[in-house]
Amino acid sequence: MAVRVQREDFDLGSELRALREGRTDIGALVSFSGLVRDDTGDLQELELEHYPGMTEAALAEIEAEAHKRWDLNATLIVHRYGPLKPGEQIMMVAAASPHRKAAFEAADFLMDFLKSRAPFWKKETGVKGAEWVDAKDTDEAALKRW
Repeated sequence: MAVRVQREDFDLGSELRALREGRTDIGALVSFSGLVRDDTGDLQELELEHYPGMTEAALAEIEAEAHKRWDLNATLIVHRYGPLKPGEQIMMVAAASPHRKAAFEAADFLMDFLKSRAPFWKKETGVKGAEWVDAKDTDEAALKRW
């Protein structure tokens, strides 16, 4: 289990290789990487803020819950903060398991909970100015299936 909150970008391939390195008990490794999306064509920057320590603790709780629910060999959550441009990587999750179903479900679970429970504050800056991004009802609704 590992959680990192960092300003720097990450190499998805390197992260996945490190997660499975030296392990022969992993039969499935599922990953997801999120990118800064520009829905309107006006986004110049997305800035993420967080409280160091509190955010890592919240992510670790989400990760621990995934390990309680599924037979997982390893998991990884990497989330960035600071100013990001459209197209940049913002986060990744990975779930390793003996079997694919657990790995897929755990990665999906991690994503749903990160979207609504990870304590990050997002501010979008576009050509018309800057505004804080509210939580979406669809993200909250996604939690109900778990």
